[in-house]
Amino acid sequence: MIGRHAGDDAALIRRVLRGDREAYAPLVERHRGLLYRYARGMGLDPDTAQDMAQDCFVKAYTALGECREPERFEGWLLRILRNLCLDHLKNVRQRVLRLDETPAADAAARATAGPELRHEIDSALDALSPLLREAFLLKHEAGYTYDEIASITHSSPSAVKMRVQRARDELRSMFRDERVEAM
Repeated sequence: MIGRHAGDDAALIRRVLRGDREAYAPLVERHRGLLYRYARGMGLDPDTAQDMAQDCFVKAYTALGECREPERFEGWLLRILRNLCLDHLKNVRQRVLRLDETPAADAAARATAGPELRHEIDSALDALSPLLREAFLLKHEAGYTYDEIASITHSSPSAVKMRVQRARDELRSMFRDERVEAM
């Protein structure tokens, strides 16, 4: 949820803007896991997801003065990362690689599941369109509200609700179909 570290983030940003470059390290440490998971959820492989998260931190550092709401730093970071990922994926598609052939996200909930279940969930998430996958993961993995997701994705809350619901419906259908085929 946007704002869970709002006061701390805002104080650190003020320090960085006053010249204390070392104050940026706690921001990186605090948000790097979320950025990595988000990039993976966008369909990037682990190495590329790590690179995109790093690029996001560099871009955010150089544009930190443009962060109008330091208490909403996490959401601002996610918007930067989203744009970097979409640009990357657009370039990948232009090189003829298909987005639906990329690996799925590493959701924490799947970490404890068996390898077969993890594979099924990854495959199901891969089958979703990027917009549905992104909305679903932001809602159910990252825990954002519909309004927060709308802000991150530059969409309306109603569009986000629709995407999350469609993702749920498609995932239910996929798992229902798999169970029927397995019988």
